[in-house]
Amino acid sequence: MPAAEPSPIPSEQARELVRGAYDLHVHVWPDLTTRRIDDLGLARRFAELRLGGFVLKSHYAPTAERAAVVSAAVPGVRVLGSIALNNGVGGLNPLAVEIAAREGARLVWLPTVDAENEAAEHGPPLAKPPVWRRIQDEFVAAGVAGLPVGLAEAPLARVLEVVARHGLVLATGHLSPAEISRVVDAAFAAGVAHIVVTHPDFPSQSVPIDEQRSLAERGAILERCFTTIHTGKTTWEHTVEAIRATGPGRNVLSTDLRQVANPPVEDGLALMADRLLAEGFTEDEVHTMAVENTRMLAGA
Repeated sequence: MPAAEPSPIPSEQARELVRGAYDLHVHVWPDLTTRRIDDLGLARRFAELRLGGFVLKSHYAPTAERAAVVSAAVPGVRVLGSIALNNGVGGLNPLAVEIAAREGARLVWLPTVDAENEAAEHGPPLAKPPVWRRIQDEFVAAGVAGLPVGLAEAPLARVLEVVARHGLVLATGHLSPAEISRVVDAAFAAGVAHIVVTHPDFPSQSVPIDEQRSLAERGAILERCFTTIHTGKTTWEHTVEAIRATGPGRNVLSTDLRQVANPPVEDGLALMADRLLAEGFTEDEVHTMAVENTRMLAGA
């Protein structure tokens, strides 16, 4: 495994400010590519830092069973499972969501790597493309890749019914801005209580700030991911503007961390807190985004 680059160290103020927080978006080992840390190692670090817990995300497989084992192995940290509705679980598959819910999953992502939106062109190639793009190419080369997962009305409605009935959190995945708007309205109409707009500033989402404001006014929560900013896919200036436009109460901080070359997963929320404090947000505002909103979404 290549050595990790030196990383910034969060301040003690930031560490204290994010005590009890949940990171709702992490990718750790086991996975289809090398990750900085594994499930058990991350849970132990969260316990040491007195963080509340985290959601295990995989683009390829449900994680509720993994989460249950890790929670039992590391007392004091609550690890939550999830499911992403890509081809690996049959796309918009209500049975897969039902099973995940019964196994204790908390969060359902609509299509991510297999979203139709990700098959579209989004300007020039990224300087630091996500690792999953290479994995998708490997699936194509092996002849096992599926077609992009669209948002057909009937299967989407069945998925939303399951999400609402089990009180799960719905995240919009890698949908386009138009799809996000449609899903938010449909999900609330179906009785889904909590909807998170997944990293709206990621290049393949690029939700304009006025549309982010509209989504927030309709009840959605906007997710700000450390990795999206840290890897240059958006800027801190844009992030600050978007949070100000939508309000801290409608924003949630996540890390999306896992890469060997990026900061440790357990440092991400505190590093975000340090930067947002430096940008003029109050401790109360940062605590709302990092702790109160993450705990509410985690059902803590």
